Amino acid sequence: MAITGSAMTTCLGDLDATFRALLEGRSGVGPLRCGDPEKLNVRNGYVITDAEPDAPHLADSPRLAARWLARTVADALADAGVDPARRRVAVVVGTGLRELRAVEQWYADGAELRLAQLHFAEAVRSVAPEVTEVHTLANACAASGYALALAADLLELGEADAVVAAGCDTMTESMLAMIGRVGTATADMVRPFDADRDGVLLGEGAVAVVLERADELRDGQRPLALLRGVGVGCDAHHETAPDPTGIVATIRDAHDRAGVTPDEIGLVVAHGTSTALNDPTEAAALLETFGADGPVVTGIKGAVGHTSGGAALMSLLIAVAAMDAGLVPPVVGLRMPIAEAAKLGLVYGEAVPTRARLAQVNAFGFGGVNAVTIVEACVGAPLGGPS
Repeated sequence: MAITGSAMTTCLGDLDATFRALLEGRSGVGPLRCGDPEKLNVRNGYVITDAEPDAPHLADSPRLAARWLARTVADALADAGVDPARRRVAVVVGTGLRELRAVEQWYADGAELRLAQLHFAEAVRSVAPEVTEVHTLANACAASGYALALAADLLELGEADAVVAAGCDTMTESMLAMIGRVGTATADMVRPFDADRDGVLLGEGAVAVVLERADELRDGQRPLALLRGVGVGCDAHHETAPDPTGIVATIRDAHDRAGVTPDEIGLVVAHGTSTALNDPTEAAALLETFGADGPVVTGIKGAVGHTSGGAALMSLLIAVAAMDAGLVPPVVGLRMPIAEAAKLGLVYGEAVPTRARLAQVNAFGFGGVNAVTIVEACVGAPLGGPS
């Protein structure tokens, strides 16, 4: 499968701006602009300050993730040169909390909210009315990885000529309240794999990629990257605690689907949430998979926060950007790795050069939902690999 178009919106800007910030070790963290920090026990977040949407009909609505989603879906379709009026195009949206923030504002502040706005179909059709179908998957923080897997299935089954896989979430007081109970009010930023990490902070934004069959690309069309495979699984180990056995099983499933071996992977973009449970568990799973001489490992949440439903695809686009640029950005916020991750090839301090052509992207969610993606840089690589 070929990835032929993409778009992304984070607290740092679009994909290019976000990748530049990562290379420079900059973070988009700032003071929280949602709720009462004293009551929530959270003071910082990764907030998008550009609240003016490109969808005028949504201008008076509450704070909606759909605003960013609509923009990124439109931009990704334009980037791919795919016209839903001329081809069968489906859209699959992964999300952690859908439009919960809008519901909070409706309940607490009396903000106007129409039930139709709780579904992403309206937002997608506002920019692409001819799409054949719009699906929403709520798979916690692995949601957009699941959306990508379903997008590949739809193409493989011949149900569409192109599929947009997307992810989005906005910050909610409900999730912030939970973060405030398990973390500390002193967390200044997300510090993945750092010995002094204080827990996760939320980010927000949207991301979209366009997937097409590689053997059906137009003459002269060059894909952004090749999707080699997505492994998904739900080990149901615990409501919040990740399970290394389940994670390793999903990684190996992704490798099998992609037709690759661990030694062929040159880059891992880790889930890396900066929490007490995820980071040592993920480190153990990576060491079991790759050994101590494994690939370089980076993560993006120190720069953009935990973006929940969009996290998997955002990490995927950074992996592709890193392979194209030949530079792996550092883990922003990481100063001293935890002991459990000391043998990983973590990148921190500054970017490092890479010749990686295959990258693994991890995404794990509450309830044990895991999604691992294998993506191949297209430069110098033949089209039509396993999907």
